Parts: sequence; C-alpha cells; structure tokens
Amino acid sequence: MRVQACVWAATALMMFGGAAAAEVVDSGPGGFTVRTTVHVAAPADKVYAALVQPARWWNSEHTFSGDARNLSLDAQPGGCFCETLKNGGGVRHQTVVYVDPGRVLRLRGPLGPLQGLAVDGALTFALKPAGDGVDLQETYAVAGYAKDGLAAWPAPVDGVLAEQLGRLKRLVETGRPDEAKK
Repeated sequence: MRVQACVWAATALMMFGGAAAAEVVDSGPGGFTVRTTVHVAAPADKVYAALVQPARWWNSEHTFSGDARNLSLDAQPGGCFCETLKNGGGVRHQTVVYVDPGRVLRLRGPLGPLQGLAVDGALTFALKPAGDGVDLQETYAVAGYAKDGLAAWPAPVDGVLAEQLGRLKRLVETGRPDEAKK
C-alpha cells in the first residue's frame, strides 16, 4: 500500500460519503484521534461476531496481500489481527489488548502505511445498545514520530476506517459488505 493511494482513496470516500459518521477528533504534529460511529440494526452479539471476522468485511484494497480473505483476528488478549502473504510471509497489523465480547474490543498497533513510521495506535470498538440494534463506535488514537509530523494523516486514516465500518454494517444488515450496484 502506498500513502498516496490511501490519501486519494480517503479523499474520494469523504467526497462521496457513506453510511458512517466519521470525524477527526483532534490532530497535532505528534498524533491524532479519529472516530466513526454507525448504527447497526442487529443485536450486539451478532455485530460482535462479525466484527471479529475482518476477512468477511474488510476491503481487499486496504490489505498488503490484496485479498481480505487473508485477514484473521484472534479475539483474546495477546491475539493477533494478522494477514498472511502469498509467499509464506505475513503481517501483524495489531495486537488485541482488551476483550469484552459484545461490548468492547481494543487493539494496539499502527495500521497500513503507518507501520513504516515510529508510531503506535490504539483502536477501540465500543458497542452500545440503541433502539433496534447497537451504535458501534470505532476510535483510533495514533501518536509518535514522523519526519514531517502526523498532520497529513488524520483525514486519510479516518476515511479508510470509516469505509471499513460501513462495510461491517452492511455485512451484518444485508449479508454483503459491498454497496449495492446502482
């Protein structure tokens, strides 16, 4: 994955919108926080069961292997959000640090091109009962060092993560993570 490709993808997502309410909560030269919230019309246990299966909803364009089916998530403390590569290699995207099934899942680590920087991140998924389902909030806080600072990163990261949460919502509600063809 290249940074420029991620920036263009995120810009397109922000221009054309989606089902997720995404926002850059704060940003500075040493870090940022982004947050996305979606309402999912399903019980928390169903949403959580889908959440821990990223191979079913993550966009393949935002993987190193080019195929989301290579993603796995071991939802227990110390577990790996990992990706296998065709040549026998692999990627540890994040490490699971907190698990409260149906309520909270927290992972640590830099995603995608952030792995090449001296940064760390905390990605939290929080599920709260609301109306006919749950509000699923995804918060990603990133801090550390980058030669040119981190000010250019929040919008692209926010766009990519908002896309993923929208795909998860569609998977749970319709059985398909992709948007319907028009």
